[in-house]
Amino acid sequence: MTQRIALVTGGGRGLGKNAALKLASKGIGIILTWNSNEKEAQQVVDEIRQSGGKAAALSLNVGDISTFPQFVKQVQETLRTHWQSDTFDYLLNNAGIGINAPYPAFTEAQFDQLLNIHFKGPFFLTQNLLPLINCGGRILNVSTGLARFALPGYSAYAAMKGAMEVLTRYQAKELGERGITANIIAPGAIETDFSGGNVRDNAQLNAYIASQTALGRVGLPDDIGDAIAALLSDELAWMTAQRIEVSGGMFL
Repeated sequence: MTQRIALVTGGGRGLGKNAALKLASKGIGIILTWNSNEKEAQQVVDEIRQSGGKAAALSLNVGDISTFPQFVKQVQETLRTHWQSDTFDYLLNNAGIGINAPYPAFTEAQFDQLLNIHFKGPFFLTQNLLPLINCGGRILNVSTGLARFALPGYSAYAAMKGAMEVLTRYQAKELGERGITANIIAPGAIETDFSGGNVRDNAQLNAYIASQTALGRVGLPDDIGDAIAALLSDELAWMTAQRIEVSGGMFL
């Protein structure tokens, strides 16, 4: 049986790394991307290979759409070299950054940076990669609980994720004729280095979030990685156009 392959943007650290490792443990080949830390990405590749899986890492700045045609060529070359294939099965649009600033003080430069990375980038990256995605494949985008509840400082970030939620429904509608599903996962607060690791390292903030979460704790990377692996499983092949929040019941 031909090995299924996932492309995970931002797969060298944080939730992307966890997702890549979880998918690889299910026997899925991994192409992960990195932007600023090649060493971390290669360590993930090495870990997957040491466990008997196949993986490769490619450089990608999701915020620079001018690089996408060349990136697609690199993906094609990687598929042929490592898997003797011209296509892959799963696209996880995970790469991102966090900018926290009060709405009255938010700058145009900050807005544009978030727009390019969290909406414009995934919009056109997915478009560029469509010819390489197998019919019957999956697109899984990443949103945030902040698109449902509001916390000061995240107006632009949450707005971009809200746009991705709408885009996901349109992707599901327009790509359904190829059997491609499109869904979006919305994590709550997770203990990672995202936005400087504030949720993980600020004990007071961590305790507050836990107190406002039905399951009584802050989320861990494994919570999201396991959910991503489940959402890309064969058992959920009939699900499309859905927003799935995985937050432990935060701010219910």
